[in-house]
Amino acid sequence: MTLIALRFLKYFRESLRDLLPILAVIAFFQVFIFQSVPDNFWLMLIGIFLVWLGLALFLLGLEYGIFPIGKELTDSFTSKKKYAAIMVFWFFIWFSTTIAEPALFIIAEQAAQISDGRIHADMLRYVVALSVGFAVVLWIWRILRGFPIHYMIITWYIAVVGITFFTPEEIIGLSYDLWWVTTSTITVPLLAAIGIWLASTIKWRNPAIDGFGIIALASLTPMFFVQIYGIIVYTFSDSLHLWVVTESTAQALSPMLLQLDYFISNFFRVIRDILPIIITICFIQYIVLKQNIPFSKLKFILWGIVFVILGLYTFVIGLEMWLVQIGQTIAYSLTQKESIFFIFVFAFLIGFSTTMAEPTLIAISNKASEISLGEIRSFILRLFVALWVGFGITLGAYRIIEGHSLHYYIIAWYTIVVILTYLSPKNIIAIAYDSGWVTTSTITVPLVTALGIGLASNIDGRSPLLDGFWLIAFASLFPIISVLIYGIYTEYNKTHNTKSPKNTRALWLKDILK
Repeated sequence: MTLIALRFLKYFRESLRDLLPILAVIAFFQVFIFQSVPDNFWLMLIGIFLVWLGLALFLLGLEYGIFPIGKELTDSFTSKKKYAAIMVFWFFIWFSTTIAEPALFIIAEQAAQISDGRIHADMLRYVVALSVGFAVVLWIWRILRGFPIHYMIITWYIAVVGITFFTPEEIIGLSYDLWWVTTSTITVPLLAAIGIWLASTIKWRNPAIDGFGIIALASLTPMFFVQIYGIIVYTFSDSLHLWVVTESTAQALSPMLLQLDYFISNFFRVIRDILPIIITICFIQYIVLKQNIPFSKLKFILWGIVFVILGLYTFVIGLEMWLVQIGQTIAYSLTQKESIFFIFVFAFLIGFSTTMAEPTLIAISNKASEISLGEIRSFILRLFVALWVGFGITLGAYRIIEGHSLHYYIIAWYTIVVILTYLSPKNIIAIAYDSGWVTTSTITVPLVTALGIGLASNIDGRSPLLDGFWLIAFASLFPIISVLIYGIYTEYNKTHNTKSPKNTRALWLKDILK
């Protein structure tokens, strides 16, 4: 128990570190810009503490309850070369894990509300979870077959952009924002570990090239399948009555949060979401492999499952008590200012500050520096990504204010991504895509989404469903572009310094720019 307590304190400190940038930006605007205390201030403080506590408990539970047994089962399959069994196992694990993703729960509920029930919250979560499971299977197949990463990602990008022209406008922004569901503090370490570990155990595979990119692929597939879901829903459903978020709407959540049946129903819903993970693991362990878990390990696993349930429950309640409300309240306050300057400043600071403190980005940038033998500097890479995340959210806020069509942004920026992917060195492509997707944590996503919906709800002529989403998509797209450009730049420097023949793609790009 002493070891568990020490690990909990570690996650407790790390959770506070992740929260501090958001708290600092919000506090600055409330004190110096708005010069007011939010309504239900004490309730929001309780929500902050619950988010802090819940995230620490959830991560502790995953370390002791889910990750160890998942690795042992994969080891058993690999030693017997049962790669099909590995695919099935990880499909069910990621389907179940995505269903339990707390930020997805919050966003699905918001999407259902602003679409007047046309988008069903649970159905949306199932579509996303199935697509993530499919992506993980496809990625494992890619590693086994040695299929080039850039061909696969470019193909998916073309498919996603192509289907966008047939997708109802009400679903486009939501579908592009849902690519972050595999990029939380929970999923990134495990997804990255699966890719690197499999690439390390298979002959003729390079962990640096074949091990990365799984996060990108697992994020692209929800964008594609959610758009298909939107086409079906908006073809065969009734007309839409938009739900508008106002200051009073945000405040109306407070009485609901004080009702006992709200807490009880959410607790049983969390248990329902966790059960598929437990059932999958037990079925594989006891029925398929017919292996018993030693009691010394079993007690830690059981404690881990308890921590996962309590952490997820606490985290979801805290999000609804704090982040959802404060995001909508700040959006309302910003729109009441005569100048849009403060909207842009807030959007940029939220993106930049949270990204610089994002632990998963730190891990990815350190790995990139290690692989490149120091040619790619960890801090510079993080700074590049953070600046572009801030720019991306700011540009997304500008699009909401001006009401520009999403299609123009999609065609322009995704074309740039495809071109840069072709020009970039192979060892940076997968890292670039993974860097873009790790910038949207479980904490950042609900706040930014609530901000977008709040802005679209309080600006004349804007629709929360048509214009409120896409902030997350902008936040993740521009870091990919920046890292790809940084990779081309470092390749050019390397080639130029060694006086190699000028036949590389990086030098070719330099000649074009001249």
